[in-house]
Amino acid sequence: MNARTRRPPAPVRQVLALVALACLSAVGFALFAQYKLDMQPCPWCILQRVLFLLIALLAGLGALIGGRVVTVLTALLIVPAAASGVASAWYQHFVAAKTASCNLTLADRIVSSIHLDTALPAAFEVRASCADAASTLVGVPFEFWSLALFVLLALAGLWSAWRARG
Repeated sequence: MNARTRRPPAPVRQVLALVALACLSAVGFALFAQYKLDMQPCPWCILQRVLFLLIALLAGLGALIGGRVVTVLTALLIVPAAASGVASAWYQHFVAAKTASCNLTLADRIVSSIHLDTALPAAFEVRASCADAASTLVGVPFEFWSLALFVLLALAGLWSAWRARG
């Protein structure tokens, strides 16, 4: 095997698998919160779900395919996706939640343009305004939990890329 096709160390693939699992769990918990705790999603919530699924896909590819180039590339791509999640959670809390409508915001346009809201409305349909969707979980705004997970995912992506490159 040459350096390009050699598999990265097992811990890197395990971390990427955990990243994928964490992202799928986050979306699963968001759906639980929506349907069992009546926390209806706004466009920024839906955008964060999409970003979690994108990161899960990238991490899953890196963990399953496992060649060094693919692993480094997917791990590096996790970082801007997670940074986008951090930005969306931050914006949701500090800007969007203070407005009466999220209609035609960047998040609303992105969600509408990828048509997941019509393809899978049970998971991706916007059901509340940003102000109405503001809620907490154990006293912490829901979007801060999301923000914290996105930060951890970015760090895991950086670590995985660093370890797999070598």
